[in-house]
Amino acid sequence: MLLEMKDICKDYPQGKEVVKILKNVDLTVEEGDYLAIMGPSGSGKTTLMNIIGCLDVPTSGSYSLNGEDISRASENHLADVRNSTLGFVFQSFYLLPKLSARDNVALPLLYAGVKKRERSRRAVAALEMVGLGDRVDFMPNQLSGGQQQRVAIARAMINEPKILLADEPTGALDSTSGHQVMDLFDQLNAAGTTIVLITHEPAVGQRAKRVRRILDGRLLAEGEGGVGDAW
Repeated sequence: MLLEMKDICKDYPQGKEVVKILKNVDLTVEEGDYLAIMGPSGSGKTTLMNIIGCLDVPTSGSYSLNGEDISRASENHLADVRNSTLGFVFQSFYLLPKLSARDNVALPLLYAGVKKRERSRRAVAALEMVGLGDRVDFMPNQLSGGQQQRVAIARAMINEPKILLADEPTGALDSTSGHQVMDLFDQLNAAGTTIVLITHEPAVGQRAKRVRRILDGRLLAEGEGGVGDAW
């Protein structure tokens, strides 16, 4: 099992009250899986993604990632886990505007201390993988939204993460670009990449192998609440 959560809760204090955002969440993801977590705004899906991505820690419960219990890991260790095990794709592309596509993709390798020539080689290979081998020297403002998201995906994959996490990856794209990005996710998963994506769009959720619906902080059982159901 690549990822296993048991009885995960997340509370936030709000004045004298405590707001319960996640309520007793159980979740498992196996290697090679492709899971969509669907829910409306305010359902807790982004909080769940932040905990899966080691950007936040649960109030209670256990979380095992790649065989390691990280429920109470230090911030420094969580940073190491993020760098070595996880790749992130967000609705916003978060590309640095003054860097080329190649240099944006190579950034994680720079932080990892990889030498310049090897960084460049691997970044070009990653861009070729996402169909942008002819755009390596383009700046972000010279790329369409769909192309920028593909650069972001290449950057997320550059360290060969165990899990690719995607939070509303098509939210800022037109329908054509969105389909292209989802086609790329299909290809990555077919090649063995484990993917967990957050979405509120039924057409996006239907591309995954499995769908779990989250509502009012509770992760519903698999098959409970179809992807096309109204919220």
